[in-house]
Amino acid sequence: MADLKHILLAEDEPDLRELVRISLAVVGGLEVTVCEDGGQALAAFDSIRHDLVVLDVTMPGIDGPETLARLRRLPGGERVPVVFLTARQQPEDNRAFLAMGALHVIGKPFDPMTLANQLRVLWEQAGVAGEDA
Repeated sequence: MADLKHILLAEDEPDLRELVRISLAVVGGLEVTVCEDGGQALAAFDSIRHDLVVLDVTMPGIDGPETLARLRRLPGGERVPVVFLTARQQPEDNRAFLAMGALHVIGKPFDPMTLANQLRVLWEQAGVAGEDA
């Protein structure tokens, strides 16, 4: 069974980007590729290396939903789990994000001490951990 090892993160806010990186890498022991926006995330995506993608919803240029749509057209991007990280916590927004193909929506603020474990649980619940790498 494969373990969650490497996350691709796109977050435009520098302080929050660093907080998420620390939460996942230092606290959670995961490898993290950090991107400032959706364009960088698309350029950095590698289906062999990235197990899961975490996208901020609201970013300048290519926002999270558009990044997800474009990611789905990349080789391997059609199957990589994507989690949105957002301050937008309206039920209709969350339903729309899930309908776009997101695995889950995590609200801001989040608990940096538990974020990595939360992503691991989502990964396992989605059945990704049982797939052949």
